[in-house]
Amino acid sequence: MTNPYSYIRNGGIVTYKPKEERKSWTSYSVSFPSVFLTQYLGNSGIAGEYYLPKGETRTPLVILVHGMGDRSVYPCRLIAHTLANSGIASIILFLVFHKSRATEVIKKKYPNLSSDEWFESYQLSVTDIRQVIDWSDSRPEIIRDKIALVGISFGGMVSSIAMGLDKRIKTGVLIVSGGNSEQITRHSLLLRWQYKHNEEEFRSNQKLYAQYLAEVEEEGFENVRPLKRSYLTDPMTFSRSLRGRPIMMLNALWDEMIPRVATLEMWKACGKPPLTWYPSTHASIWLWYPLMGRRIRAFIKSALDC
Repeated sequence: MTNPYSYIRNGGIVTYKPKEERKSWTSYSVSFPSVFLTQYLGNSGIAGEYYLPKGETRTPLVILVHGMGDRSVYPCRLIAHTLANSGIASIILFLVFHKSRATEVIKKKYPNLSSDEWFESYQLSVTDIRQVIDWSDSRPEIIRDKIALVGISFGGMVSSIAMGLDKRIKTGVLIVSGGNSEQITRHSLLLRWQYKHNEEEFRSNQKLYAQYLAEVEEEGFENVRPLKRSYLTDPMTFSRSLRGRPIMMLNALWDEMIPRVATLEMWKACGKPPLTWYPSTHASIWLWYPLMGRRIRAFIKSALDC
């Protein structure tokens, strides 16, 4: 089976612009070409914000991946500040749905995208993450074997896939995320209106996906042909490669977007990594950031031994 996330590594001119300077860190706007040629979404190239702690000649790198739209870029900045103050570099990757990258056509259609557009958004986002790691190879201050991911919501789902595919990523933190996409759509308070199947069809679809996961478990992702293309954008498909690696999950007790059942399925599939529930909704979890920030920083420092 052809891997939809395979790509040919290619260099390109990287542009840096100073953005902000604080006592302990400096941030830069960063952009460079994407290797992924889109058919539906358009692609203006990879863009993000790079946070470099002062006084550090060698540092790990944490890639911060926001959710749909732009709003979850703000908590990414909170995390970036926390890490930079502790001597850890990070880059916030702007996904294809960010206002700086999305085409006018996509902005008008979103979130009512076609299945082809949604599939391509996963392909592009996963490739973007891996290209950021390629970019980090050119940075003399980055320690190559100390790369981490922090993904929020949709960013957590594409981060799970990227980590499953790329062993260069040593650890990951998944926030308000989960797996089994059909479970998410079927049970999500915000998304279930989109679900068009009855209970019998749902159970049949879940049985087929479970059979596919069993085959992947035995033979590996690239050796099994999926019955549905959507299997290739589901984090559960890649959980086999996440098991036993340092992962932490932070989730909301009253998440109206990612239902509890989908979080617990992903948690079990990943080998039951550390999981913390906060008394909040999908968005209000960030009211707990003083606690979350310390937990994220401690986990990454421990997992990367830094």
